[in-house]
Amino acid sequence: MINYHNKRFRPVKSSKNSETTSETIFFYKQSGNILTCNYSGGNVIEGHLIGLVNDEGIIDMRYHQINKNEVLMTGICISKPEIDANGKIRLHETWQWTSGDASKGNSILEEI
Repeated sequence: MINYHNKRFRPVKSSKNSETTSETIFFYKQSGNILTCNYSGGNVIEGHLIGLVNDEGIIDMRYHQINKNEVLMTGICISKPEIDANGKIRLHETWQWTSGDASKGNSILEEI
């Protein structure tokens, strides 16, 4: 299992319906297979996620955030890890809003 504890990530690619930008920083914490994260920056004033990490390092998560328009948004996400040549983690995410228009999207986060 990949341990995400104390790792930071930044989006490098996102669908147009995403609220995250390259200015959004995710701070991961992990205890056992339980993952939590606080994130903010760019279009996100404050965000949190909680998830479960399986043996392959795949994260099944739920998130909520308040955007710059002070709208509360929620969603679900599956995040699949890839380890690059430098040993850094890249997360390939497939997500869907559970609020707003309920649209789907994809993002890639890179460890910083």
